[in-house]
Amino acid sequence: MSIQELQEEIVDEFSMFDDWMQRYEYMIDLGKSLPLIDEKYKIDENIIKGCQSKVWVHAEMKNDKIEFTADSDAIITKGIIAILIRVFSGQHPKDIMDADTAFIDEIGLKEHLSPTRANGLVSMIKQLKMYAIAYQTQLN
Repeated sequence: MSIQELQEEIVDEFSMFDDWMQRYEYMIDLGKSLPLIDEKYKIDENIIKGCQSKVWVHAEMKNDKIEFTADSDAIITKGIIAILIRVFSGQHPKDIMDADTAFIDEIGLKEHLSPTRANGLVSMIKQLKMYAIAYQTQLN
């Protein structure tokens, strides 16, 4: 699936819920289904700077696509990174670099997060795109 298709799928899923409590519960469920990062990658170098809670992200190239794994010590944050991993993992670096993340605003996520969590969300997106830039440079 393309990044755009995955984003549309997430927007559709979130639109099924009437209120934000249901959406938070859904995000928590998404976080629980996040493939676990190998413990050896839970190191300081993999922590996303700018997040209130700890978020670890590991990236590696497989067949010219980036595979991400992640974890967080906070349940809501784990749901947020799960959404981003679902969209970006298994995609080509250039597609990740060029991806628009307007779907975040479409589902209303940023406006329903505390300012520190919203900053963390921006930091997560920035870090995933930085991995894409680094891997794209290796491909060129």
